[in-house]
Amino acid sequence: MSGGTGQIINPITLEVMRNALYSIADEMTASLIRTGYSTNIKDRRDCSCAIYNVRGDAVALSELNTPVHLGTMHPTVHTVLRKFPLDTWVPGDAVVLNTPYPAGPGHLNDVALVSPVYWGDQLVALVANQAHHVDMGGYAPGSMPFGVTEIYQEGLQIPPVKLVHAGNVDAGLLDLILENVRTKFEVRGDLMAQLAANHVGQMRLCHLIEQHGMATFETYLTAMMDYSERRLRAGLRQLPQGRYEFTDYLEGDSITDELIQIRVAATLRGDEVLFDFGGTDPQVAGPLNCRWPSVAACVFFVIKSVIDPELPPNAGAYRPIQIRIPEGSMLSATYPAAVCNANILTAQRLVDVLYGAFLQAIPERVTAASSGTMNLLNIGGQDPRTGRYYNYVETYAGGQGAASRMDGMDAVQNGMTNTRNAPVEAIESAYPLMVTEYALVPDSEGAGRCRGGVGMTRCFQILGQQARVTLSTDRMRLGPWGVQDGLAASGARCAITRSTGDRVNLESKVTLLVTHGDRIRVITPGGGGWGDPLERAAEAVRRDVAEGLVSLERARTAYGVVLDPANLAIDEAETRAMRQRTALARSESDDLTQ
Repeated sequence: MSGGTGQIINPITLEVMRNALYSIADEMTASLIRTGYSTNIKDRRDCSCAIYNVRGDAVALSELNTPVHLGTMHPTVHTVLRKFPLDTWVPGDAVVLNTPYPAGPGHLNDVALVSPVYWGDQLVALVANQAHHVDMGGYAPGSMPFGVTEIYQEGLQIPPVKLVHAGNVDAGLLDLILENVRTKFEVRGDLMAQLAANHVGQMRLCHLIEQHGMATFETYLTAMMDYSERRLRAGLRQLPQGRYEFTDYLEGDSITDELIQIRVAATLRGDEVLFDFGGTDPQVAGPLNCRWPSVAACVFFVIKSVIDPELPPNAGAYRPIQIRIPEGSMLSATYPAAVCNANILTAQRLVDVLYGAFLQAIPERVTAASSGTMNLLNIGGQDPRTGRYYNYVETYAGGQGAASRMDGMDAVQNGMTNTRNAPVEAIESAYPLMVTEYALVPDSEGAGRCRGGVGMTRCFQILGQQARVTLSTDRMRLGPWGVQDGLAASGARCAITRSTGDRVNLESKVTLLVTHGDRIRVITPGGGGWGDPLERAAEAVRRDVAEGLVSLERARTAYGVVLDPANLAIDEAETRAMRQRTALARSESDDLTQ
């Protein structure tokens, strides 16, 4: 095997170097998590780390991390290098950036930090990380509000600028950042954790060069990317060639409730693939717009998951992929369009659309629609215990879509997020909030031969005097779709019960005030089902009922399975009769509609 320069590549050395580099990226992530200050990073792990060559190409991305971060970090590093060419760096530098324009992180909360790696006086690589900070200023706590139409309202925009120069933190710049955010303590601590994570990467890369030599290091950085490119091209050649289209919708942008269309045409041709997003709606007034790096992140995630899940993620794997996005569409919005909820909602719908296209080509590798939203909840205000501002932020898991031979997982992060849940104890110790309920939601799955996963619910009681809440979810009207006669899952539902006892159902995208004693409940969507529910094994239905995931009534009406309420034994005769009656009624209904 030879590299791009014709040099012979030793496959054993390639594996040694590949695993070493990915381990370094993973260790950077571990450092960032262990030294982070906010619950969002130290408990939920909403951060990502990676290694880049001197051209800004991703060499090793930690797969412990969040796909939407890893995909947007590649263009973010290129943006940094355009502002700061290689000859403007010195050892000990670090550049900070958070603005999506013209190409960067998906929204202002995702703060990126890029640092050079020197071997002697030679700049040999770059390390970078991206972390979701709990507040970046702006209209509402958490910096992801609805009711805004410009990025200026969302928070502090940080262009590429050196936060650290030659090892010295720019105290004036740090003060400027902290003066514009509500949660100064956490933001400062998390920025320092990001610096520490990059320092770990710098040390470990220097140690790797010391072990193997500079020539080997440089050769195998390139060889790793070439290897990933070959693997992806080989996978693409095995797929049915052709053009595959799919359309799905977001349920309004908070300014209006009109459906927003996202459309893709995927063209498979030989060992390359083109994704054309023509037909997607123009940019919208509300904060669901995104820039092209976010779209690219979704494309890379889906390509890897359906073609080669074990593919080492790096810039080499991007080479066979072409992406076309109309400028001025909601997927390539023009400045200063609002973008803060694109990561949470638009990215998840992009995944649904891309899976829908691949479903026509390789259905055995694709699932029905998962929950389709990150189900974000922001609660921020003044903590009466300390007098300081706080902001709780979390994205809630939902049901995973079923596959052709496997049920979807229950209440799991899916799509472009890979974060953990915040433990109840961590929430209640850090914030003036009480978790009054945290559970799976029975009957929220999409019924099918293989059922989708169920969603979850969480309910909070406000203990402070006043707080501002942002809810960002979707799939209230259009539940996650099923496949091949599988049913759609139930959608999101959210409500506030005021301290007076009055209950108010909430829209899917809203920012509002709450007061002491109010309770907020979030229910997330399930995952779509695969195949006819009447074909599901009766024993599997019985087990779901026994585990509290499916009710007796739903077992009967959706799956045609009749159980004895006393001991949950399957009534074989009644089950056969019920399934026959249901199939007959369905057939007669189909005849009437034709």
